[in-house]
Amino acid sequence: MNHSSLRRISPVWNRSAEVFVDRAEGVYLYTTDGRRYLDFTTGIGVTNTGHCHPRVVAAIQEQAARLIHGQANIVIHEPMIRLTEELSQILPPTLDTYFFSNSGAEAVEGAVKLARASTGKTNIIVFQGSFHGRTHATMAMTTSKTIYRAGFQPLVPGIFVAPYPYAYYYGWDEESTVDFSIRELKRLLKSQTAPEETAAIVVEPVLGEGGYVVPPKTFLPGLRQICDQHGILLIVDEVQSGFGRTGRWFAMDHSGVIPDIVIMAKGMASGMPLSGLAASRELMEKWTPGSHGGTYGGNAVACAAAIATIQVMREEGLIQNAAEMGQVLKAGLGQLQEEFPEIGDVRGLGLMVATEFSRPDDQTWPERASGVAQATYRAGLMLLTCGTDGNVIRWIPPLIVDQAQIQEALDIFAEALTVARSTV
Repeated sequence: MNHSSLRRISPVWNRSAEVFVDRAEGVYLYTTDGRRYLDFTTGIGVTNTGHCHPRVVAAIQEQAARLIHGQANIVIHEPMIRLTEELSQILPPTLDTYFFSNSGAEAVEGAVKLARASTGKTNIIVFQGSFHGRTHATMAMTTSKTIYRAGFQPLVPGIFVAPYPYAYYYGWDEESTVDFSIRELKRLLKSQTAPEETAAIVVEPVLGEGGYVVPPKTFLPGLRQICDQHGILLIVDEVQSGFGRTGRWFAMDHSGVIPDIVIMAKGMASGMPLSGLAASRELMEKWTPGSHGGTYGGNAVACAAAIATIQVMREEGLIQNAAEMGQVLKAGLGQLQEEFPEIGDVRGLGLMVATEFSRPDDQTWPERASGVAQATYRAGLMLLTCGTDGNVIRWIPPLIVDQAQIQEALDIFAEALTVARSTV
């Protein structure tokens, strides 16, 4: 590989490291210079079945030899129909009609269009710390960092922001944090966007880029109640938290709340570009035919990969493994927290886990988080930071990860914590 050719790729991609990868298998990446990395990033929560799972690879190869592209306005292909059948087994029965796109941001844009078209209302409520994409409308809906919005004003209007129940940040107990968040949301509906002009509330059931924040259990039911009271649609963005990541098929399953629209992407097809919306038939029929679409949405090869992904997760017990290994990971991180108090919080569901770094005065400590992440890279473990201040390290291993691999990662992390402490 000609490394000098990297200059031909736009520098707008902000790189956590320059790792030139030759191949990947399971939980490991192998570089062109012969190094092996334990990958606890999974392409930002994408390769949930591990890199190049044999059944997913076989499904891609077989479908590529039969039909690569059949545009959805022109032909109906079997993989898309079969994927709807697989999804119907893992989503609530009321979410029985699907639309497919390529990326998470596209799916969010589609969900907003569906909400506006079906309700005849315009405004959208999102939450502080949200990440819904970097396209035109989703940029206005994203509040996790200013970098995603700065320099692109004016943004799409009609987007309003409510507080997310981030108990560690506020320094409150969970009940007080939820009470505050719900109270402020109700105030928003009285002060800035009236219910009769509010089409939808869009929420991440676990905050992603904003810090891997797990909301208290009463939060989503509280949103459902407000939406039902005012005729507002509830849209759950499962782009990063879906497909087994949290130890359930979807993070919303932990609460029992059924949204009006669910947004899916990332882990859906083990690395093939595919995203989707699910809603009721009644809602989808309010969307004018031809008012939304896309050339590549529901690509046959990507759909085949998604079918294999769901089947692998079900038949190989990956969701149960995510729940069990998540407990192992959090327990190990909790032990390190006792030795390294700069880890202010350890939280997460399943294998969507965060370690948040704070200074002794309780201020955020992004430099320490970044220093630790860089040290783990040098030692062969890939981790990513997140959070508005960049002071959170997120743990996103493949759902096939085992206890020995988690222990290997914890050992590297512990050494990186020691290295980072010694360099201050």
